[in-house]
Amino acid sequence: MKRDEAKRHRYDRLSCNDQHSFSVSPLSLPALEKWNWGEIGRDLSTRGYARIRHAIDPCVCAALKNLSANEQVFRRRIDMARYRFGVGEYAYFADPLPEWVALVRCRLYAALVPLANRMMADLGRQMRYPRSFQKFQDQCRSSGQMNPTPLLLQYRAGGFNCLHRDVYGPIVFPLQAMVLLSRKDHDFTGGEFILLEQRPRQQSRATVVTPDRGDLIIFPVSERPVTGRRGPVRATMRHGVSLVHSGERWALGLIFHDAQ
Repeated sequence: MKRDEAKRHRYDRLSCNDQHSFSVSPLSLPALEKWNWGEIGRDLSTRGYARIRHAIDPCVCAALKNLSANEQVFRRRIDMARYRFGVGEYAYFADPLPEWVALVRCRLYAALVPLANRMMADLGRQMRYPRSFQKFQDQCRSSGQMNPTPLLLQYRAGGFNCLHRDVYGPIVFPLQAMVLLSRKDHDFTGGEFILLEQRPRQQSRATVVTPDRGDLIIFPVSERPVTGRRGPVRATMRHGVSLVHSGERWALGLIFHDAQ
């Protein structure tokens, strides 16, 4: 089979079916077992985020963007300007999630649990997260957090996202992920990913990340442990997106705790 034909064949397997889901094949799922988790843990500890380049196939990125046209896939759309969150739109996926999103969310959660529990220990917290994503979802439901939080975000020229934290109730998984679905400097310009860190008795520090299509960024939801003079101390975290200068920027947000 020629390369272009093979690529089209793969895209066909990833297109939406009648249930507004992906026809999942092993080729379409990120190879989490091949990622360098030691390096990911070190990057989260030292830089405050980890970037996995080319984690998601371009065909998957295109298929995820195509879901935006199907209203039945989403439970709620948010006009960011209306709530002064920024300028753009994001849409929360409805339950049941598209199959690809659900599988990646579940697998990525399990891979992140050791890092999340280490964060809790370093912060002096009693909370420990179960390895089973189903058990964690049960914890969310027991706290009234019933609504799924994965979302699709769209920004056009002039769009941006104010600095914020994705906290939706008392149960919070401390890490989340973002996948860029558009090509940097081709589909859009500007729109950098921003992390703002506030350490005790210090001024805020901003980190600018410029991912490209298919890159996956792992970062803290609201806080992380950092090295202090007498051991780990708590730094608060917020994230956002800088001004998009031209084109259209799409991203997938993977948040593991559900919303009230």
